[in-house]
Amino acid sequence: MTLFQLFQYISENPWPLVFYFLLLPFLAWIVGILANGSLDVKFWSYVYAVLVYAVCIPGIFAVTLNTYLFLFERQSIWQANIIMQFLPVISMALTLMLIKSKIPFSLIPGFGRISGFLTLIAALIGVMWFVDRIHLVAWTYVPFSAILIGFVLTLIAIRFAWSKLF
Repeated sequence: MTLFQLFQYISENPWPLVFYFLLLPFLAWIVGILANGSLDVKFWSYVYAVLVYAVCIPGIFAVTLNTYLFLFERQSIWQANIIMQFLPVISMALTLMLIKSKIPFSLIPGFGRISGFLTLIAALIGVMWFVDRIHLVAWTYVPFSAILIGFVLTLIAIRFAWSKLF
């Protein structure tokens, strides 16, 4: 099965995916109500970790896919599939906001790895887009160390922006 066939199948049967991405913010809200005032922070942090991974993995995939389609494939926004391209991102943002209102992300096991993974993906897509847009022949007089420093500064800026976002 190819990715195209999977997307075509989901387009023909969207309700399981819609239900999944509507269920995750609802579960985050319910867990927030149940965990309110509980002293067992460790247990609830693991419950939130499951929710974070369940929503962030498809959400990060959707962000990456959207970036690829819009920057490299030049897909029109009018041809975007709302259920597969936007619903995971909206669900991820809403779920993370609900979780952040109840527990700091620093208490959720593995959250730093997800944000690091997102930073790496964003930096790699940024570098790929930059290389796609420039003609390396025109930039040969720039020392490689300057390009490397620019890449590292981009990574730091993306990481800082991500930490301030949530």
